[in-house]
Amino acid sequence: MNSAATDAQDVRRRHREYLVPAVSTYYAESVVVKEARGLRVTDLDGRTYLDFFGGILTVSVGHAHPRVADAIAEQARTFMHTSTLYPNAPIVDLAERLARITPGALRQSFFTTSGTEADETALLMAKLYTGRSEVVALRHSYSGRSTLAMSLTGQAPWRLGPTEVPGIRHAHAPYCYRCPFGKVAGKCNYECARDIEELIATTTHGEIAAFIAEPIMGVGGFITPPPQYFEIAVEIVRRHGGVFIADEVQTGFGRTGKPFGIENYGVEPELMTFAKGLANGAPIGATIAVPEVGAAMKGASISTFGGNPMSMRAALATLDVMEEENLTDNAAREGQRLRAGLEELQRRFPVLGDVRGMGLMQALEFVRAEKAPAPDLVLEFFEATKERGLLLGKGGLYGNVVRIAPPMTVSPAETDEALLIIAEALEALYRQHPELAA
Repeated sequence: MNSAATDAQDVRRRHREYLVPAVSTYYAESVVVKEARGLRVTDLDGRTYLDFFGGILTVSVGHAHPRVADAIAEQARTFMHTSTLYPNAPIVDLAERLARITPGALRQSFFTTSGTEADETALLMAKLYTGRSEVVALRHSYSGRSTLAMSLTGQAPWRLGPTEVPGIRHAHAPYCYRCPFGKVAGKCNYECARDIEELIATTTHGEIAAFIAEPIMGVGGFITPPPQYFEIAVEIVRRHGGVFIADEVQTGFGRTGKPFGIENYGVEPELMTFAKGLANGAPIGATIAVPEVGAAMKGASISTFGGNPMSMRAALATLDVMEEENLTDNAAREGQRLRAGLEELQRRFPVLGDVRGMGLMQALEFVRAEKAPAPDLVLEFFEATKERGLLLGKGGLYGNVVRIAPPMTVSPAETDEALLIIAEALEALYRQHPELAA
């Protein structure tokens, strides 16, 4: 049977029939992608869109970047698979590269195929190293779709099924817009971080294995911690015997305007996890540890597809492009341009209760009066931006956050184009809901 579909409606119908319902899609009529180049995506209906979500912050250097595509094709013609039982140049080249570019003393890597696996591996390393089992995660966090990862996740909609891994405690998120301690801007005393001390004292045995946190909380709606959050939180965690795992699955490799998200906070972790943008869309996961933590992972362990030579070559090519094209600097520069435009729109449209993020990782939180979440307005806004040729992301526990994260190759003209479409969509939303202007 020829699997090359030419009719978008047929693809949508078969998606509903042959994939489980949890494989959900965006929009009332989903976009069926036919091809993509750079920041432009074309669907089977012949429409072209400006992509400002990049496959969930995964297409870091643009769709079908020739350097990355050529690296994958060349490796596929050489050899496609070995498993981790056989050393090969691509896996050690990438491991050495990560040791060189990551902060602090991070040095030893274990490769997998997803962020879920990367986080699981980091937790295993932390428990082996410390000899402890209890872990602190954050409310509003997201760690993946395995049983352990869903147990770490601090959002009910993403915690499927009745099974749960014990020993995980969820601390308050550094969610300044909805401060769990009722603080207002300028009055923060980092209660969310300091409360980790009492969380450990009252809900654990007093010593923990690890604290895992995203420098910016991705699926949680790009919740961006205040400047001293990690300094305070990590000091408490280490004092109680734990190590710090920086989950850089979404923030890593330049997206925030610095090479790694945690570098915005001046804290060096014992473990880091990666996936998504590391290989520009090729399946990859990576966990890197300081030598003493890495050394604790002994015994029999393999990864059949982790360290796949094609994914390794894709990652190396992606990192080459990032370095040669100075994409971290571009993320900082275009992020400032994007942020300034979004803040101007916030002044015009109060439905945008909060604008937050760093670099090319920006969010809009849609609200009504008294900060009431407005997920219905996000859905309408989404349809309006799609109609005008712009693809965005969603997030947040309440489904009321728009996530904006274009490939880091975005140009000033493309940033301005996206801002214009967002403005037009907001104007259409206000025409549809005149009460919003009251």
